[in-house]
Amino acid sequence: MPKMKTHSGAKKRFALTADGHVKRAQQGKNHILTKKTSKRKRNLRQTAYVDSTQEKTIKNMIG
Repeated sequence: MPKMKTHSGAKKRFALTADGHVKRAQQGKNHILTKKTSKRKRNLRQTAYVDSTQEKTIKNMIG
């Protein structure tokens, strides 16, 4: 059986950490920013981790 190809969109959006978790950016920071508070926009800069229910799927896409 041939190897699975890496999902091009997923490889740009997700990264694996050393302990095996999948790191991702927060959503909601592209447009309609005027009505969002500075505090909210600042907190959206932080990275987050993919939920455990989605981890296996994402790892298959990027690995």
